[in-house]
Amino acid sequence: MAQGNNYFPVQTTIQNGIIEGNYDTKTGMQFYLGIPFAKPPVEELRWKAPQPLDSWKGVKETKKFAPRAMQTIVFGDMNSRSEGVNEDCLYLNVWTPATRNTKNLPVLVYFYGGGFVAGDGAEPRYDGESMAKKGIVAITVNYRLNIFGFLAHPDLSAEAPYKASGNYGLLDQLAALQWVSQNVEAFGGDPKKITIAGESAGSISVSVQMASPLTKGLIAGAIGESGAGITPTMPPVSLEEAEKTGADFVKKAGYQSIAQMRALPARDIYEIYNESRRFGFPMVIDGYFLTKTLPEIFKAKEQAQVPLLLGWNSAEIPGMAFMQGQPYTDDNYIAKVKQTYPNDWEEVLKLYPHGSEKEIELSATALAADRFIAYSTWKWFDLHRNNSDQPVYRYLYSKLRPPLKDQSLTPGLAGGTMQNGPKMPEPVGAPHACEIEYCMGNLHLIKEYAWTPDDYKVSEAMQNYFANFIKTGNPNGSGLVEWPAAKAKDPNPPVMIIDTECKTENSDIESRYQFLDKSYGNH
Repeated sequence: MAQGNNYFPVQTTIQNGIIEGNYDTKTGMQFYLGIPFAKPPVEELRWKAPQPLDSWKGVKETKKFAPRAMQTIVFGDMNSRSEGVNEDCLYLNVWTPATRNTKNLPVLVYFYGGGFVAGDGAEPRYDGESMAKKGIVAITVNYRLNIFGFLAHPDLSAEAPYKASGNYGLLDQLAALQWVSQNVEAFGGDPKKITIAGESAGSISVSVQMASPLTKGLIAGAIGESGAGITPTMPPVSLEEAEKTGADFVKKAGYQSIAQMRALPARDIYEIYNESRRFGFPMVIDGYFLTKTLPEIFKAKEQAQVPLLLGWNSAEIPGMAFMQGQPYTDDNYIAKVKQTYPNDWEEVLKLYPHGSEKEIELSATALAADRFIAYSTWKWFDLHRNNSDQPVYRYLYSKLRPPLKDQSLTPGLAGGTMQNGPKMPEPVGAPHACEIEYCMGNLHLIKEYAWTPDDYKVSEAMQNYFANFIKTGNPNGSGLVEWPAAKAKDPNPPVMIIDTECKTENSDIESRYQFLDKSYGNH
């Protein structure tokens, strides 16, 4: 955070009391950082749905980021500005361009990614100031993660009024949305114009918030960047399965009950979870937050009927993830495809062809990316355009990253950099998470890359598409290449290719996703 030599304090009254943030005289923006939106989920509130805040007397200072949720450095490349790590983490941040008379500004609520095991609303790439300058109240939200946010257990289900457990991180997001709806007018925002957005686990969050009966009336639009909670990408499991996983975990840790686990300090829970080497706990079809799978909910047209803008990146994950380190030869590639699809390998080789080493690399990358996250995002796209009368806009983010300033660093999978990481092959497209700082207008805050004028040009276009969509439910606007909405049942729907020169193409790869749809049993 820059030294506050251009700031003066500003106060606003929200439902629980008065808060004091800062007014930046240089930019005209105001920000309120680290606003609590629920009671701290500690002690007897650990593993409970978030509880409404108590009001306070006097003025609460909200000028710096609060702690992020309990987590280890899972992705060595996540950069935080938060006040450490703490179980007491249910805070959000607001950036607003409002003057004293402003009303009815559109609102963006952004959920971070990190696989539901890591992440933080204070990361520079999610900073809301750049969006606020476009006339939007921008908000980032912390939510509980890993064992603290997603543990299900029969004891927990028994004590909950809704007789289920798990999904605490998603219920935190919902509580934040409810808070925004009730309080955003204090920041010049319109509670009827809230767009939710996120990348990776944040995008999965947007897909499930759209599907939940509990968000009815809270959402006016949705943006998903790479990910939906649909098989094979972290789909929710049955309550019975989630409770069994949790009960086995607690027993293996040497405890007889949730009461014993609740009595432990956060440090012990943190260490027990890390020693288990688990990658989080799954989302749950709990009959409360989620009633069915996402395909079932969308096919029944029970999802939020709002405009949707979504897409994924051109090389989400390297082809080596599919090849498992085998060189890109015909024999290796065919063997891997046969091993993965013993009954359909011939069809897969047609959809993901092989000839030269380069073609194999591109096909292995496409197959790895589709299986990792692109297909689930496509399925969300397909479900909403066919089961809603609302516009759906699809993009493919394709801008190659510029080189790192420090050549001893390597890019990490979650969007940042690592010291002495493995030498990665030259990218054939845009990797997972790399678009975040572009669409949020935050290249200037990410210091590791040698940004070029082309990068700023792509960022300007992408941020304007997003800002227009947040304001109107339509990304189009003056000075931008026309982005048509996809129609229901269109076999070759339009896709906006976001690159140095943006352009719309009709997709010629739908057959890949139709195949995977059958293969995953989601059709």
